Amino acid sequence: MNKIRPFNLAELKEILFSSVQVLDPTAQDERQLLLKDYISQNLLVAVNPPVNRLLSKLSGDTYLLPEMRVMVITNGESKPLVNLVRRQFQAGQICFLSPNSILQPGDYSEDIRGFGISLTNELAALIFSDGMPRTFDGHVRDFNFSLSEDEMEHLKRLHEMLFEMQQQRGYSVQAVLHLVAAFLWQVDYLWTRHEGENRSSLSREQKLFSDFIQLVGRYAAQEHRIEFYANQLCISPRYMSALIKQLSGKGAKQWIDEAIITRAKVSLRHSNKTVAEIADEMNFPNPSFFCKYFKRLTGTTPQSARKAL
Repeated sequence: MNKIRPFNLAELKEILFSSVQVLDPTAQDERQLLLKDYISQNLLVAVNPPVNRLLSKLSGDTYLLPEMRVMVITNGESKPLVNLVRRQFQAGQICFLSPNSILQPGDYSEDIRGFGISLTNELAALIFSDGMPRTFDGHVRDFNFSLSEDEMEHLKRLHEMLFEMQQQRGYSVQAVLHLVAAFLWQVDYLWTRHEGENRSSLSREQKLFSDFIQLVGRYAAQEHRIEFYANQLCISPRYMSALIKQLSGKGAKQWIDEAIITRAKVSLRHSNKTVAEIADEMNFPNPSFFCKYFKRLTGTTPQSARKAL
């Protein structure tokens, strides 16, 4: 796997725009000015950004995205690897990446465009202090699906209001926060409805595979045994292994191992934790076992990988 590095909101803004909003330097209320600056640092509202330029700068590496990203594709397509799964993002779709998703950019068309928002966990917690929509509370790691023309238009209107409001010199902080909330609640509604319709059309086997991938994304860092996932799905480990291999071409253990190694590499590269601490955090019996496991799957030791990443 390519080296993994974080790609945060500040870097995204730097590539796409020189400025994403205008603060009101004449604001009399110091608290309002501080809140506006806080929002500016923790929120990106993008309309028709040069996505092709962004992807050209990111190609060839694997990235950890600390913030959530919601994108609506209006033109073109892209085929990234998202959380170990190949996705096809194309015109007419909405795409969501949860915080700490792993992204490896793939092929894309030069005309790819769209609109969307990205925000930090801290701002999301402020906006949804009374309760986070289920789509964004950790239940869903990523998704993409097609929108109807009406659904696209409704999201576009909400997004345009948010964008225009944030560009005003004297905008209301609460208005911006409520518009972000309205946009995300609408995304939550669309995803919930789509997921219900989609699951009803899937075969039992496809549903099991989808649930398995979700479980691996959520638990692989701590749960390494096939038996855990089989128990969660209420099927036998033998049947689950055969099913995953049949549907994906990769065995269940391979999916789990890849997720574990990805998370281990992130910890090695982007934390000061010792190998022993990482081994303990990831539920390995001891550091020696973790090192042997890591070397068997990557060809190198965790210590060497940390220097190379």
